[in-house]
Amino acid sequence: MMAFTVLHVCMGNICRSPMAERLLVLAAQQRLGKQDPDADLDDLLVSRSAGTGGWHEGEEMNPPAARQIRLRGASTEGFTARKLTGAQLAEADLVLTATADQSDYVHALLPGASSRTFVLGHFARLLRDLDPKGLPAGGTDPESFAARAAALVEAADSLRADGEPLPADDLDDPWGRGDQTFQRIGDDIEESLFPLVDVLLPGAPRSA
Repeated sequence: MMAFTVLHVCMGNICRSPMAERLLVLAAQQRLGKQDPDADLDDLLVSRSAGTGGWHEGEEMNPPAARQIRLRGASTEGFTARKLTGAQLAEADLVLTATADQSDYVHALLPGASSRTFVLGHFARLLRDLDPKGLPAGGTDPESFAARAAALVEAADSLRADGEPLPADDLDDPWGRGDQTFQRIGDDIEESLFPLVDVLLPGAPRSA
């Protein structure tokens, strides 16, 4: 059974999408630790990222982004920027983009990924409107977790028929700006990821 794979996409893959990649892992680890300390997150969830540009391929993440990740308690180890490919999209169960333009890029690159591709901010709004009672029970074994995660993506895709992403759903590009901007973007990313973790791993409070 393959772990549920989330692919985060921005332009250069050195600021926004790496932050989302690592902060999702942090939030899920915190939740899983309260729910089932013996469970291995790697068996349940894989968080990756890539960029639509490609000119930073092979680089480390931008230093202010890395600082935000470490300040929040997540790891920056082992990260190198990647250019987005159709193969990466094909492997992903959920694609979360920083902006609507990047979602359009995904749709053009692999039309078959459209039903599981969302702007991160829009996806968070959809999950806040989703009734989790209609999803499979889930759990911390890989098969149950994957079933709930897949149903979540399908339900979110159905919900977005009622409205398109809003300009406010886009994440600002903090590249070249100061730590204060990166802190704000990190906060926005976390607030958008928390609803996903809440639905995937219900039943225990997030760590403070």
